[in-house]
Amino acid sequence: MIIVMENGATDAQIEGVVHKIKEFGLDANVSRGTERTVIGAIGDERKLDQEMIDALPGVENSMHIVKPYKIVAREWHKQNTVIDIRGIPLGGNQIQIIGGPCSVETPEQMEASAMYVKQAGCRLMRGGAFKPRTSPYTFQGKGVEGLDLFRKAADKYDLPIVTELMDVRMLDTFLEYDVDVIQIGTRNMQNFDLLKEVGRINKPVILKRGMSATISEWLMSAEYIAAGGNHNIIFCERGIRTYETYYRNVLDVTAVPVLKKETHLPVIIDPSHAGGKAWMVPALSRAAIAAGADGLLVEMHPKPCEAWCDADQALNPDELKSLMGELKGIAAVIGRSI
Repeated sequence: MIIVMENGATDAQIEGVVHKIKEFGLDANVSRGTERTVIGAIGDERKLDQEMIDALPGVENSMHIVKPYKIVAREWHKQNTVIDIRGIPLGGNQIQIIGGPCSVETPEQMEASAMYVKQAGCRLMRGGAFKPRTSPYTFQGKGVEGLDLFRKAADKYDLPIVTELMDVRMLDTFLEYDVDVIQIGTRNMQNFDLLKEVGRINKPVILKRGMSATISEWLMSAEYIAAGGNHNIIFCERGIRTYETYYRNVLDVTAVPVLKKETHLPVIIDPSHAGGKAWMVPALSRAAIAAGADGLLVEMHPKPCEAWCDADQALNPDELKSLMGELKGIAAVIGRSI
């Protein structure tokens, strides 16, 4: 960390900053210029809180020179991390499309969904047994029964399952049903107790970006998981909230190359929640793959008009199959495969 002292800072104020740095086990280097004194903190600067340092008498400003998200940062891990999901690689040259319905509804619906997902060429299946909804009066998911339906339908077609964990009290149940990939939804991106708990298990975790979260906040949330020992983290950009109302969320495609620069972990995109309309999904999906995303989380329902939630954004089986063909062409152009 670099600390710049105010013009006219006293020796006592400078010594106070040096003393505070040493309290945290770091060393300090003082460089006195003609107008400013600059103090360099030497050691693990993550121990120093920038707000605490800025509040000290005589300090003009301070700045970290080492990223606070050490485990997930590419700075410390140059090679891309490839996450193994039951033999399926995510994060390498092969792009993974995760298809399936927004929510688990009936055995017949999940059976058909799994069949169509497999036929389209997707290697993983998504579906919500527990649903975070804005209104307490709308469908909240089938819960544990939904996990059972999902597991049985996906196993028939040898598809690993991706589903959202909302409550830390359900983690043992998720492990009991051997959920292959645990999703942390946008509303829980900064549920730090939940992040700590999934950090203690050895399951891949999809971490969705919060509606108004910055890249740094998102990376720090991932660091919570990684600090617990679980490094199988997948970032998922699902659109952020802005002033625009024409579409559901603004898909931040820029986040893909930025995250690729900042972290070694895989990055996927959820085009369904970004646009909120099925007709937008193909265009957003093509943009995501062209931008370098390692995968997509796409909603598909056997009969979208009959879906119990988010009907407007779900593709039908034919549309998913057609999209897969388009994406294979884009992937080939950039030297990847689907």
